[in-house]
Amino acid sequence: MLTAFARAFRTPDLRKKILFTLAIVAVFRLGANLPAPNVNVEVLKQTADAAKKGSSGQVFQLVDLFSGGALLKLSIFALGIMPYITASIILQLLTVVIPRLEALKKEGQAGTTKITQYTRYLTVGLAILQATGIVAMASSGQLFGGAGSGQDLLHDNGIFPIITMVICLVAGTTVIMWLGELITDRGIGNGMSILIFTQVVAVFPAQFWGIYKSKGPFVFTIVILVGLAIMAGVVFVEQAQRRIPVQYAKRMVGRRMYGGTSTYIPLKVNQAGIIPVIFASSLLYLPVLATQLWPNNKTLQKIQPYLQQDNTWHMAIFFAFIIFFTYFYVAITFNPTEVADNMKKYGGFIPGIRPGRPTAEYLDYVLTRITTPGALYLGLVALIPMVAFSLLNATQDFPFGGTSILIVVGVGLDTVKQVESQLQQRNYEGFLR
Repeated sequence: MLTAFARAFRTPDLRKKILFTLAIVAVFRLGANLPAPNVNVEVLKQTADAAKKGSSGQVFQLVDLFSGGALLKLSIFALGIMPYITASIILQLLTVVIPRLEALKKEGQAGTTKITQYTRYLTVGLAILQATGIVAMASSGQLFGGAGSGQDLLHDNGIFPIITMVICLVAGTTVIMWLGELITDRGIGNGMSILIFTQVVAVFPAQFWGIYKSKGPFVFTIVILVGLAIMAGVVFVEQAQRRIPVQYAKRMVGRRMYGGTSTYIPLKVNQAGIIPVIFASSLLYLPVLATQLWPNNKTLQKIQPYLQQDNTWHMAIFFAFIIFFTYFYVAITFNPTEVADNMKKYGGFIPGIRPGRPTAEYLDYVLTRITTPGALYLGLVALIPMVAFSLLNATQDFPFGGTSILIVVGVGLDTVKQVESQLQQRNYEGFLR
């Protein structure tokens, strides 16, 4: 990976793209550390520190992960990339349900542009809802479950300052979308993925330092070694795939012969990516949020002990949700019948399998079998920080495991592949050296 980036810096146009990407990332991190107006910074810092040490901090753990710590500072980029991720997932799910969106998806570049525009509109709507909720909870003192000194997080709780804060947070989300698209157009890699990667990696130094201060150098070294082993395992599984061979028959079109080639359909072991973990975390986030909003409810008080991350039942339910959502997401994103019909339309077939329905049944059979280890892998990786918190009594922000490690490895591999492909386009040697 380092060799690829070193070669890219020796190529002038690639060097400009990498430096442009780094400049956008620097602007992004600056905005993540710039407090929103009307925020009492000193009280906020005390409250955030108290929330980290208590169980109430896990309510906003997923959102704060995707904001790179900006939520704990109530900065102008406090919402992070989370509204865009949620909007993208919703549009992707609606594409399967709404025929109009499915037709747009099949229209090529024009349809994709239209769906992207819908995603932007939905992102702004979700950002307004999330910003309003966060500012309202900050105004009432319930943002971090009432942790801290009891002082007001905001200087002024009037209607105009509140509306100003909401506008600033929503504007911050739209700026993040614009920065991501700038990276995609003029930089290296997928812009949104790079920004997510930046947000996740930004909290790593503080997490490492916290483990070193609280547990000492021995446990810190063990955590680093275990983390590297986990990262190697994640890289191995993320790269693993089942290749189904496809043969295209020769056909005559006019006076020219087409076909006669061999290729394959790559089915990844982790076909669903990180989406099942986000779905499961969001679903378990709802009852925890309810206990914070209605602390006097007797039913919620009874289930509150089971919502702690180190609780065995919480881990089991989280693991089961991940497996369920893995199968669910793979089922709605990969359609074996559509793939089989496309292969049949262009004269393709799997050796030993008849075209049409038998091919669709075979693809569904292989996909079901290969999704099982992928779902178990996602569940185990997501449980790593919870098990570490339970066994080592470590901080909740365990750096290696769960959503963070999947994002870091996935985006890192994708970016390196793009750099290498662009290097091949510019330095292809062919048969001559």
